[in-house]
Amino acid sequence: MKELKEIRFNETDIQLQDNLVRGSILPERIAELNRNIIFQGNNIVEGPIFGNRIEVRKADLEVQGAAFAQNELYVSSDVEGKVVFKKSVGSANSIVSRAAKCELSFAADVNAKSVALHNAFVAGSIYADEVQLDNCVVIGGVFATQEIEMSNSIVGTFNTPSIRISGINYLLLPSAFSIEKMVAAADSKLYNLSLADLGSLYRGMPEAENSGRIEIDINADEVKSKLVDETTQKTLRSYTVVGKVLAADLIDTDKFQNHFLLTAASLGSQLLKTYDLGLDSKGNVVTLTLDNIRNFFFNLLAGKIEVQQMSGSFNISELGK
Repeated sequence: MKELKEIRFNETDIQLQDNLVRGSILPERIAELNRNIIFQGNNIVEGPIFGNRIEVRKADLEVQGAAFAQNELYVSSDVEGKVVFKKSVGSANSIVSRAAKCELSFAADVNAKSVALHNAFVAGSIYADEVQLDNCVVIGGVFATQEIEMSNSIVGTFNTPSIRISGINYLLLPSAFSIEKMVAAADSKLYNLSLADLGSLYRGMPEAENSGRIEIDINADEVKSKLVDETTQKTLRSYTVVGKVLAADLIDTDKFQNHFLLTAASLGSQLLKTYDLGLDSKGNVVTLTLDNIRNFFFNLLAGKIEVQQMSGSFNISELGK
């Protein structure tokens, strides 16, 4: 790998292949604001990058600083291998990746007008006007000002005026919100994992009793709230299992280690080097790394790791016990 300590290009495009960039790739003059950055494979950039268009044509790629594309950040559909952005990624227009064989990971937030991702892992949250997710994992929330289209994905929560789902989807937090009624394809399912014993599953251990996934009935479990001010009135719909979560104080949910597992995904390398989740079934230390956490959630999404089912109903008398 050729080491580049200082980037000084005057061309329209910066093309990098087999390079270790010790510094940043930032424009120094107004004329360089329209410069494109093209990664042709086997690159590491230790600083932040800015380009009119940032394109990944071949893997592997690791960007350790923040990344911003004025027009578009695009991962070619035929990319195979690992592409990792260690810090926040943004675009004034769009962030797009439909590469089925690319292990695309964002270790922080993603922010753009339009976000369309396939087979991507986001340790933070997504903020956009429009979001399309297919076979993705988002540990934080998906927040869209217009609409979300989600298929076979895991997200922490979502908040959007309009949402459409298809396939099997999961929520990591107790509630999610929309203004319009959720549109679901005939074969779609929505599950909540806030009471699943993710810590034990991560370690390959048996799940705790009274834990599991809760199926959400988008009609029966929809809760409407009216938000009113002096001039407007809005109806907010929430899809929630919060009643069951409150009743679950009967059991010690702290032992699930869910909050620590989800937080560790986005707290950076220092935490992941310091902590682990204890021992697995074979007595080995289970380390927390971005790759391990990514693989765990994608195995869960693919059905390679199964979460037991539990009922989402509860009786108020359970709280007294």
